[in-house]
Amino acid sequence: MCGRFVLFSDPELAEIRQIIEEVQRKNPEIKTGEIFPTNAVPVLLQEDGKLTPEAVKWGYPNFHNKGVVINARAETAPEKSMFRRSLEAKRCIIPSCGFYEWSHSGIKTKYKFNLPEEEALYMAGLYNDFNGERPVTILTTAANQSIVDIHNRMPVVLTHAEIDQWLESYHDALNILQTDRPKLVKQSL
Repeated sequence: MCGRFVLFSDPELAEIRQIIEEVQRKNPEIKTGEIFPTNAVPVLLQEDGKLTPEAVKWGYPNFHNKGVVINARAETAPEKSMFRRSLEAKRCIIPSCGFYEWSHSGIKTKYKFNLPEEEALYMAGLYNDFNGERPVTILTTAANQSIVDIHNRMPVVLTHAEIDQWLESYHDALNILQTDRPKLVKQSL
């Protein structure tokens, strides 16, 4: 599961700062720092053959009860009516500086996860259009060895090489969902 992530516009994080600044020109209400469900967040969409930053709300409407659906299981997204069409044609990238999980054994500890030696972490996402809004959800998969001691799920983390594949090809996107995700580093906070 991914219930919180972090997004900083620190001058040293040029890659992320550039995305945030471009989105803020169109939507100054974009959230930075610790990101919570229902916050407006930047995503990268493929439009006219290029990556386009856009602000969207994190969480699909939950039509069965109150609240929002912030994560979609990679294993079942191709079959679920809520996610199937988005997976086919409305894939996006959620840029971040890492995501948070909490240990639940012993003292509750907050951890930040990121790629080794990388300041940006890109997560596979889906978007759709509901009642004039464009919400996003983060795809999750079974946790790999780098996070399984904290949580049994993790976001589908994309390497730089997979970004274009994720956005451009449904077949490649399905292959990404079926492959092991990169090992992450964790930092206790």
